[in-house]
Amino acid sequence: MVIRKPFVAGQFYESEPKMLDIQINSCFTSGLGPGSLPSSKPSKKVFGCISPHAGYQFSVPAAAFSYKALAESKFPSTFVVLGPSHKGYGPDVATLTSDWETPLGVVKADRKFISKLIGKCSFVVEDSSAHSHEHSIEVQLPFLQFIFKKHAKNLKFVPISLGSTSVADLKKLGESIASINKDVCVIASSDFTHYGHAYGYVPFKDKVKERLYSLDKEAIDAISNLDVDSFVSHIKKVRATICGYAPIIATIFAVKALGGRNGKLLKYYTSGDVVGDYSNAVGYGSVVFV
Repeated sequence: MVIRKPFVAGQFYESEPKMLDIQINSCFTSGLGPGSLPSSKPSKKVFGCISPHAGYQFSVPAAAFSYKALAESKFPSTFVVLGPSHKGYGPDVATLTSDWETPLGVVKADRKFISKLIGKCSFVVEDSSAHSHEHSIEVQLPFLQFIFKKHAKNLKFVPISLGSTSVADLKKLGESIASINKDVCVIASSDFTHYGHAYGYVPFKDKVKERLYSLDKEAIDAISNLDVDSFVSHIKKVRATICGYAPIIATIFAVKALGGRNGKLLKYYTSGDVVGDYSNAVGYGSVVFV
């Protein structure tokens, strides 16, 4: 079987294994990150998380909070990683049974899980084109490999790319994921508000930082309450530019079906906080579901 090769190595993250290991390590210990590497002692169960997917220099200190929580929870049999289709290639809901390669090695696809998911959801299609030039799922995998080095042989995942998908289908998808295997962890790959002329979204021009924080707080509050209706209402009301809204919705449905009670925001900041320029800025949030 053909292995899916990395597409954004050397662009979004380091392409050389040792440098990538150092890069991820520094995300945990940086000022914007959690400040330390994960503990080796598993604590409570984590059903899923939201992790950003921008270039590592911008978003991964936030992502490190989610992955620290995952590393400190029970190791699941499978990770389901849902990402938005930024370029719109392939079908609206696309998976892939190929294993994926990163500079840190190969991550195995859970083909049995994928087969069952396709059987339960007729709208899930195996399609390589949806994944070949998309970064949203790929950038999550080095983090999984980094935090679960001891579990490398048992690390399996299910990639799902989402385009324009109805809430009804996202509900079906999330609940089907939970019904196939209760011992899963679901990762929604998403950034939050994309603000500025570069993104065609300028709902305000003053107090940009404060308003960006407020805008995303409203979305994150709905997510933390596992309230899909409020989240969808927020998206429509403010014409939200949350790129991974579909993965987030499917994850909420999956988490609820798995027994999750709420979400918890671990970290939020924007690219403007990193570069000191809010004229074009993207929000990054780390949320875990317990």
